[in-house]
Amino acid sequence: MDEGSQGTITISTMVLNTIARLTTLNVPGVARMGNNGQLIQTNSGTIVKVVNGKVKADIYIVVRSDTNFYETGQLIQREVARSIKEIVGMDVQAINVYIQDVEYPATTVDPNPTD
Repeated sequence: MDEGSQGTITISTMVLNTIARLTTLNVPGVARMGNNGQLIQTNSGTIVKVVNGKVKADIYIVVRSDTNFYETGQLIQREVARSIKEIVGMDVQAINVYIQDVEYPATTVDPNPTD
């Protein structure tokens, strides 16, 4: 323990999941969170683990069709790592981004087409 420390601080992985999810949703080009493959959707597109005191996150997203997928993924990696470091002070081991689908803008059909 550090001098002046009065005990331990434990941060729930749910807190880390929330930080990862909210940060991801604020990245331009992200349409919504994807499916993390778990039956119970408690994490809403994220799976965060702490391994040897470092954070590892798997983030599943749906991107907008008008965005550069690679750049969006890189920006998510940078922003999530920065958020976790700044908010909870933990080091990040890896941020893995999985682009699961593409969202295209809804097309409108003119109910009164002109010939």
